[in-house]
Amino acid sequence: MEEAAHPYVPKDLKLPGYVPISMSMSSILSVYLASSLFVVTLVWFLFGRKKGKLEKLLMCWWAFSGLTHLVLEGYFVFSPEFFKDNTSCYLAQVWKEYSKGDSRYAGRDSAVIAVEGITAVIEGPASLLAVYAIAKGKTYSYVLQLAISLGQLYGCLVYFITAFLEGDNFATSSFYYYSYYIGANGWWVLIPLLISYRCWNKICEAATNGVETKMKKKIR
Repeated sequence: MEEAAHPYVPKDLKLPGYVPISMSMSSILSVYLASSLFVVTLVWFLFGRKKGKLEKLLMCWWAFSGLTHLVLEGYFVFSPEFFKDNTSCYLAQVWKEYSKGDSRYAGRDSAVIAVEGITAVIEGPASLLAVYAIAKGKTYSYVLQLAISLGQLYGCLVYFITAFLEGDNFATSSFYYYSYYIGANGWWVLIPLLISYRCWNKICEAATNGVETKMKKKIR
């Protein structure tokens, strides 16, 4: 039986046993958006009832980010042959579709696996811990958010730089390049940058206040 031809670039990428996508792009995105909306709504109304709008937004971001890291990226890391899936597993469909924007996923590029592995195993749980830290007003909240954000920025930096060094020719078309490779990952550059800036200012403010308090006590 002749194997199905894959749609990815480069065309000579070897994917023995490849099974074509069984879900449409609109169906895949609809499920993802609906699931994300459910998570955000749940966090906003259930866990953020006594918090300000900014804190609610941060909790929603960390819940969304954490579950994306754990579920989506975790599946990719621990499912090396997702492109062979013939059960219409939703998570396999997601990565078959996303690979149109970056075929390194289907081809199991070592740099991508390393970045996604660290993201799923460390940053995923840490992001969910950030939700708890903000909800409970823990003192380590800003340090934790800063650490995760810097980790996300570093991961994106490695992700984009390695693609550039390897020729940056992994997208099926410019549409997939800009919508998946750039668009989908851009949020994990912009939002962590903003969070890092805010957390750094909060940490510096707390440190300054602490020093001033100690000085006042010494004067007294």
